[in-house]
Amino acid sequence: MHGMLTIIKRLTGLCLQSLHHCFIAWTKPGTPSLMLGVPTDLARSKSELVAENALLRQQLIILRRQVKRPACTKTDRMVLVLLARMVRTWKQALFIVQPETLLRWHRQGFKLYWKYKSRATSVKPKISAETVALIKEMASKNRLWGAERIRGEFLKLDIHVCKRTVQKYMRPIHTARPRGQKWSTFLHAYAEQIWACDFLPVTDLFFRSLFAFFIIELRVTQSDPRWSHTMSH
Repeated sequence: MHGMLTIIKRLTGLCLQSLHHCFIAWTKPGTPSLMLGVPTDLARSKSELVAENALLRQQLIILRRQVKRPACTKTDRMVLVLLARMVRTWKQALFIVQPETLLRWHRQGFKLYWKYKSRATSVKPKISAETVALIKEMASKNRLWGAERIRGEFLKLDIHVCKRTVQKYMRPIHTARPRGQKWSTFLHAYAEQIWACDFLPVTDLFFRSLFAFFIIELRVTQSDPRWSHTMSH
C-alpha cells in the first residue's frame, strides 16, 4: 500500500511539473508556439504557406555556409524581399535578419529600380557640344556664379537650358569651397590687432606651485615682457 502511494505521488509530481513547464512556455511573450501556430496555418492559403516555406528555406541555405555572421549576397537580399511580399506573417518568419533590415533592402531596391527606369535612353547629350563648352567656360571664369545665374545668361542669348543640365556640366568645374571665412584669412587680416593670453599653473624645482600669466602678440608670435607675470603660492 505504501509503494502505491509513492508511485502516485511521483506521477502527480511529474504531471504538475510538466504542466508548469507547459504553462511557462505558453505564457512566455514573443516566442512562437508550434501548437498555436498549426491551427492558424490551417486557415491560411496554400500559396502563402509555400511562399513562407521558401522564405525559411532560403534563410537556411544562407546559414549552411557555416560562417559566424551570415553574409547575404545581392541575390539573397532580392529573393528574401520578393518572398516576404508574398507572406503576411513575414516578420515572424525572419530569424537571420531583422525586419528593419529587410525593409531597408526593399527601399534600396526601390531606389535602384527607379534609377534604372529614369536612366537616359541615349548617351548622346541633348544639347550641343558648343553649349556644354560654354557652360564649362562660364563656370570656370565665374566661380561665384551658380546654375541659376548661368541659366539666366543663356536665356539672354535665347538658349533654353534647364537648371539641372547646367548643374550637371558645371559640377566637375566647381570644386568644393568651404563656407565662411578661413581662420588663416582672418589671422592675416587682423593679426596686428590680436593678442592671446593664457593663465596656467606650473611647478618649480622645489615643488612650489607657480601661476604664470602670459599675453602673446600674434603678429610676431612672441610674449611681451611687459605683460608677463609670475606669482608664487
